[in-house]
Amino acid sequence: MASKFSQSFKVTRQGPELIAPAELTPQEVKKLSDIDDQEGLRVQVPVMFFYRNNHPSPAIEGRDPVKVIREALSKALVFYYPLAGRLREGENRKLLVDCSGEGVLFIEADANFSLDELGDEIHPPFPCLDELLYNVPGSDGILGCPLLLIQVTRLLCGGFILALRVNHTMFDAYGLVQFLNAMEEMTQGKPTPSVTPVWQRYLLNARNPPRITHIHHEYEQLDDSNDTLHTTNPNDLDHKSFFFGPEETSSLRNHLPLRLKNSSTFEITIACLWTCRTAALQLDHNQTVRFSCVTNVRNKGSRIPLPRGYYGNAFAYPAACAKAGSLCGSGLGYAVELVKRAKAQMSWEYLRSVADLMVMKGRPRYTNVENFIVSNLTHSRFTEVDFGWGKPVYGGTAGAMSLISFCMKFQRKDGKNGILIPISLPKSSMARFQKEVKKMIAQGASMEDLSEMKHSEKLLCKV
Repeated sequence: MASKFSQSFKVTRQGPELIAPAELTPQEVKKLSDIDDQEGLRVQVPVMFFYRNNHPSPAIEGRDPVKVIREALSKALVFYYPLAGRLREGENRKLLVDCSGEGVLFIEADANFSLDELGDEIHPPFPCLDELLYNVPGSDGILGCPLLLIQVTRLLCGGFILALRVNHTMFDAYGLVQFLNAMEEMTQGKPTPSVTPVWQRYLLNARNPPRITHIHHEYEQLDDSNDTLHTTNPNDLDHKSFFFGPEETSSLRNHLPLRLKNSSTFEITIACLWTCRTAALQLDHNQTVRFSCVTNVRNKGSRIPLPRGYYGNAFAYPAACAKAGSLCGSGLGYAVELVKRAKAQMSWEYLRSVADLMVMKGRPRYTNVENFIVSNLTHSRFTEVDFGWGKPVYGGTAGAMSLISFCMKFQRKDGKNGILIPISLPKSSMARFQKEVKKMIAQGASMEDLSEMKHSEKLLCKV
């Protein structure tokens, strides 16, 4: 956000309640896939949506957003009933969902401020996150805990904030949006979701016998005792979001040779951030650094045998490696080619190879050592989730998670569209990182670009 969360701002919460499916649902046990239950996905991920009171649709005109969303949630859980269950471990740490129908956690809250008081632009990091997404004691584990926590906070202006904490083993961004769309359709009075949810997690189980068919640098188990981020006290980390609009992207594109001029905005921007991040960390030139590109198999064509409605995790983290000295000293084009290489590895066979690796090597976590993981959420449709009050002012993750960043669509107050990427770094490195990014953009900028950027701070979304 553009301003600090005032000490006078308060959020008053009601006691947490469990929301169960509106109808009786099957009592059964379902297995997660071997992609779902890997160690790196056994986390809770916060997601935020900020809404204005924008001429509500006739279906919810004059209604309380808390009641509308609570009812929609209960109805949607009839079709997504595994979310109302609890996880437990089976043999060899295999995760199972006990579809008990216990429900998901829901919190009703009221704030003493309006949306406009949160600043000119709303984006991560959110200094008030703990107020807007309360961590109910004992609820933030993986096993035996609610799989979803939702807090709806009414604002004085008539708008509201929807905050979610989701268990990543249950779905990826596409699956979460599919569930939210089902809730959206329930608010419109539809009896069933237009997309029928499909479980079928066996489609992404290891083969029999399992066989690793690709090199997976992202899962190399290395000594992380000297890793920069792993050894940094969480209180010493700085968190900022960076905005890249057309001018910034154009300036970066000017660094590239002709053969790479048609590279995507994501490829160019992330190559810039990876290079600048590596320089800011001041690593030994011979240190191997990694970029892991979170890539969803759903985007890989019609031959992928996942049915429409599948809401489980369907992505991998293909990695590219380089020496820190080579990455920082070889120009942006070198980094762009590495980013492209990481993306290009993703295929159905690659994902099956990851599932096989999970079973053969004990479901390892992705490597922490000098790894920069980026998830491209620009196609996930978070910014289109509409419960009847219009599209959100902001819709997306609550920020960066350690070595993981997210690339999201964002519109500035002046109407400029671009992408927003939250970054988490040690405080001493963040200042160097900002200088490196500014320098790289300025070196590629034309005089017109520089003039435009001086009129509005399009690069850094400062807290």
